[in-house]
Amino acid sequence: MKKSLFLKFIAAYIIFGVLGFSVVAILSSRLTYRYLVQERANSLYSEATLIATTYSETKDTSLSEAVVTEQMNAVSTFLDADIWIVDRNGVILSDAGKEGYKGQQIEAFDTTRTGARYEVGTYHNMFQSEVLTVMAPVTRAYVTSGYVIIHNSIDNILSSQYEILNIVYITALIIFILSLFILVVFYIIVYRPLNKITIGATKYAAGDYSYKIETKSRDEMGYLAETLNFMSDEISKADDYQKQFIANVSHDFRSPLTSIKGYLEAILDGTVPKELEEKYLRRLISETERLTKLTRSMLNLGTLDKKGFLSRTNFDINRVIRDVCASFEMTCQQKEIVFELTFAEKKEMVYGDYPKIQQVLYNLIDNALKFSNPKSSIKITTGSRGSKVFISVKDTGIGIPKKDVQKIWDRFYKADQSRGKDKHGTGLGLSIVKSIINAHGENIDCISTEGVGTEFVFTLPVAYYPE
Repeated sequence: MKKSLFLKFIAAYIIFGVLGFSVVAILSSRLTYRYLVQERANSLYSEATLIATTYSETKDTSLSEAVVTEQMNAVSTFLDADIWIVDRNGVILSDAGKEGYKGQQIEAFDTTRTGARYEVGTYHNMFQSEVLTVMAPVTRAYVTSGYVIIHNSIDNILSSQYEILNIVYITALIIFILSLFILVVFYIIVYRPLNKITIGATKYAAGDYSYKIETKSRDEMGYLAETLNFMSDEISKADDYQKQFIANVSHDFRSPLTSIKGYLEAILDGTVPKELEEKYLRRLISETERLTKLTRSMLNLGTLDKKGFLSRTNFDINRVIRDVCASFEMTCQQKEIVFELTFAEKKEMVYGDYPKIQQVLYNLIDNALKFSNPKSSIKITTGSRGSKVFISVKDTGIGIPKKDVQKIWDRFYKADQSRGKDKHGTGLGLSIVKSIINAHGENIDCISTEGVGTEFVFTLPVAYYPE
């Protein structure tokens, strides 16, 4: 997998960091400036009010103007500000500052800008740089006789603002650097496992199902990796099955086709005498029937692999058993085998697909006849327990080796004894049986003892009668 995802994540992270830092810088700059101006204005107004109160008492008490001037100079030095006392017409009576404005007239003097209100600017163009100005009235006998005006340079406020912003910027930078941990976490938890998964998917697409995605995580990534590993195992099994399927089909088709070709060539070139032609033609018919049976079994498997193929009805399973047994009458006579039918009830109604269950019984009984010893019996029983009907087909034949019992349900599987005793088997009969029973939602079991016999037991639901 290319590193495009990781690079995109880094790019998004950097863009987020730059935008976040820009927003923080703009907002913090404006907010801190507004806060500092308001805070300094309130502080200056408090000092102006205090000076105005002191000045208003100089005519009625022992306080002298020298005391007021001393106070103004002290406050001016402490606040680094210019402090004026002006009369009602805007003439500067006293100036505690560096500029020396005493005696000057303030143009367009506005007496309404008193109280906690403030203004920022050059104050009627009297200062070269911006200042913060507040004004408090001097009142004697309830009459405003003048004003105390304090000017503080905006540079002082900006200096404080820069100090605060430096702290904000450094903090934001530290947070941004620490947040790089998110990239590390993303790389370890997301990108690296995803890269392994992508490599695994590429291997599987190329047909390398032996590759395993290694991951130690137990989160969604780990679950996805385990799912893909499981998928590769299943695809590998399906691939092996496909190869085995093709090999088995090729083998089972090649044998009768070779026989048919050989017999026909022998008849055509005169190797077979005229009096034996009928014998070999019958063998040709037998081989053709074998091919037909194999083809039919494969078509049945194709149908069984589709969901929803059942057409269920209520029917008497005992009657089906009798009918299927009757179809093997000639075979039973040749091998002197008898059927022992034991039914718990005269009628045993079940709910299922009639033709498919008939096929199940046909395959089971056909197997029992193939591997039963001559002059023996095949026992078939039915009985109900609860909501299930149990059907058993038991022979007294050669039995199945213990190592092969679990494999008999595999398609095209034939035990060695089976292949030796019955050259015409397709290895599909029991696979079809299991598929049909499982499609009904039921189970089938095999109990076999080598040299004693084999019993197949399967269940069907009792007849269903909707209310």
